[in-house]
Amino acid sequence: MLTGKQKRYLRSLAHHLKPIFQVGKAGVNENLMTQVSEALEKRELIKVSILQNCFEDKDEVASELAAGTNSELVQLIGHTIVLYKESEENKQITLP
Repeated sequence: MLTGKQKRYLRSLAHHLKPIFQVGKAGVNENLMTQVSEALEKRELIKVSILQNCFEDKDEVASELAAGTNSELVQLIGHTIVLYKESEENKQITLP
């Protein structure tokens, strides 16, 4: 579980990132989960965009992605999700 200070630090790092995944009308599926997990292992911090044609609630999508990838939900703002997971091999981010 991340503290408020750690979340604030991660939000500042994620500010300049572009979303690398999009959740559309297919919603959250196994394929998306595995790709997001692999990206989190490489980058540790990613953004995911929720498209307007997604029928699921954005809060549900965010919690499903966080639970399915064993990552931490840093922020959900608008239709953008920021996820963090500490990498085992490519550790780049040191939390305060």
